[in-house]
Amino acid sequence: MSNSSTREFESGLVVAERADAADGVAVLTLRHPGGAPLPEWEPGAHIDLLLDDGLVRSYSLCGAPGDRTAWRIGVLRVPDGRGGSAHIHGRLHPGAQVRVRGPRNNFALRPARRYRFVAGGIGITPLLPMLVAAQAAGADWRLLYGGRTRSSMAFLDELAAYGDAVTVRPQDQHGLLDLDGFLGEPDADTLVYCCGPEPLLKAVEDWCGAWPSGALQVERFQAKKRETASENTFEVVLDRSGVIVRVPPDLSVLEAVREAGVTALSSCAEGICGTCETEVLEGEPDHRDSVLSAEEREANEIMMICVSRSRSPRLVLDL
Repeated sequence: MSNSSTREFESGLVVAERADAADGVAVLTLRHPGGAPLPEWEPGAHIDLLLDDGLVRSYSLCGAPGDRTAWRIGVLRVPDGRGGSAHIHGRLHPGAQVRVRGPRNNFALRPARRYRFVAGGIGITPLLPMLVAAQAAGADWRLLYGGRTRSSMAFLDELAAYGDAVTVRPQDQHGLLDLDGFLGEPDADTLVYCCGPEPLLKAVEDWCGAWPSGALQVERFQAKKRETASENTFEVVLDRSGVIVRVPPDLSVLEAVREAGVTALSSCAEGICGTCETEVLEGEPDHRDSVLSAEEREANEIMMICVSRSRSPRLVLDL
């Protein structure tokens, strides 16, 4: 898990290449206009695109981690979305410039003897570099990749190079993914990585309920639904700034901090991207994000201030 800060790599990049990887999926290759090297990153990382009208959208890096000359992302056009994908599909053509921030990694690939990767639709993007890493490490790995139709599933040409290690299952031909046959029994030497729509993530989470703690890692595109909790007013002490902020029920910690004139990074404002991750020095957070693992929640060392609140009357944050 990366540490949040008020300073992070941010630069204007140019769209060097653009291609269609599947129905409704555009693949953009971004480079520095002056040819400067881009920051290093590891499988699972994503970047923020800072678009017009204040839109900020996160996309997984799906190129080669060792290539510092370019970053590659895949963007699914969502007709009823919030405008980010429409902006990218409509305006970001070769030669266009876009401001980019990152990279950041909340979905890091941990060392293991065996991996089982499960992707749904555009959820294949963060897994692509993981396959390269698993292959290079000599690990035993398999990928189960589902989508609505074969024509909607991106990067099939690249995946074909892996042969039988990859199982492609369009839903219109095969129905729902066979998680039973793919995942099998719990295995202490196996890590499961899954990215895709919420129904798939829930099905995999349910299936892996009996697996060892930490065996399953997921990345979400939208916030996990949680029961609405009662709101409260609490105090937040910003340790580095020396500012004390009152957070009423109608404001998030992030909003209250910004109203106090203190800079804090954020992107999704839904608790799914990890941009606003902040270190907790004192107090007990009320975690409402979809990023942290059960172990990280229990440790109470970090929190996502865009959605999480406080169980204690007072929090001290490293801001």
